[in-house]
Amino acid sequence: MKKNKTNVNSVAGGAARPSMVRRVWRFVWRRKWWILLGVAVLVAVRLMFGGAASERAQYATVNITRGDLRQVVSATGEIQPVNTVNVGSQVSGTIDNLYVDFNSKVKKGDVLLTIEPSVLQASVDEAKASLVSAESQRNYAKAEYQRNKTLYNEGFISRAEMEQSQTAYEQAEQSVKRMQSQYERALTNLGYATIVSPVDGTVISRKVDTGQTVAASFQTPDLFEIAEDLSKMQIETSVSEADIGVIKENQPVSFTVDAYPTETFDGVVRQIRLSPTTTSNVVVYTVVIDVDNSDLRLMPGMTAFVTIVIAEKDNVWKTTNSAFLVRNFNSFVEEANGATPATHLAILREGDVVLVPYSKGLTTATETEVISDEIQQGDKIIVGRVGAGASSSNTGGMNPMRGPMGGGRR
Repeated sequence: MKKNKTNVNSVAGGAARPSMVRRVWRFVWRRKWWILLGVAVLVAVRLMFGGAASERAQYATVNITRGDLRQVVSATGEIQPVNTVNVGSQVSGTIDNLYVDFNSKVKKGDVLLTIEPSVLQASVDEAKASLVSAESQRNYAKAEYQRNKTLYNEGFISRAEMEQSQTAYEQAEQSVKRMQSQYERALTNLGYATIVSPVDGTVISRKVDTGQTVAASFQTPDLFEIAEDLSKMQIETSVSEADIGVIKENQPVSFTVDAYPTETFDGVVRQIRLSPTTTSNVVVYTVVIDVDNSDLRLMPGMTAFVTIVIAEKDNVWKTTNSAFLVRNFNSFVEEANGATPATHLAILREGDVVLVPYSKGLTTATETEVISDEIQQGDKIIVGRVGAGASSSNTGGMNPMRGPMGGGRR
């Protein structure tokens, strides 16, 4: 009996469901126009309020900010003394004594080294003996000429004999002068055996040792390298032809070295050398930068990472270079009224699109100064629409990172 009761309830529930559906359908059918009207109102409200917000959200923008701009040219170079003198030897021989070493302070005329002088002294002695012999022959020829001249005047010898003795005397006189020159040359070479400093400075390189043989037969061997004044240094850096046009003398320079990574040193452009060189098909010019090294912390040979300041401005409106890639305003405003991206910017201001006149100022590799009296804090430059085709607002082939200041500038 319990089982039969359960079946009766199931049948009754199945009959109740179709009845409930029919009642709901009748209710909806009788009030269908009111429901359709409510749906239409909801759609209109969505389009009026939610659609505008969605439209605004579709703009791609970049910020306009206030800040400092600095246009620079970057390069690397080697720190060197302003004046470096290579000291060599004009005579050959074995080094007898060394009187200076690396980092030695020297004055002009100080002895640096001596070359073993025995061979040079022998040359002096030989030249002296030749000179004495020549003088003796000259004296004899002179006396002979004077005797013959007297005899000729008295008529005892011919004119030819007198002229022959005169010629012998003159040749002996020239021989004396030749021997005197050889003797002085030998003395000079002997003096070259003592190498002295030609300037005041510091020995930064010593290339020989005691006992080493110096051969000066074909070229002058370098013995020392002396920096005249280490308190004044220079940097020779190479700048490409694309950037050399903006480099001027007396421009300020800042640089760093690996030895002091947290410090920045200052310098000034002294010279732009007009002798170009070609490196990897790039024409470069040498720019010489003067550096004050009064504290002697900068050493010859250090690599300097140079930044040459071309121009700088403080507290200006600026934006990224990509903000100027817009080609037209067709997708931003209905009527541009003659405004073009070359003269106006499309600004998103409090949800509205405003065309603002502007001009470009200082340009670097990444940012550009925006000159305009109508820009306000919080403005954003519209550069496109999210989901819009690139051809509708942006240029296709322009490189945003290359403006009028290319090359090694930033």
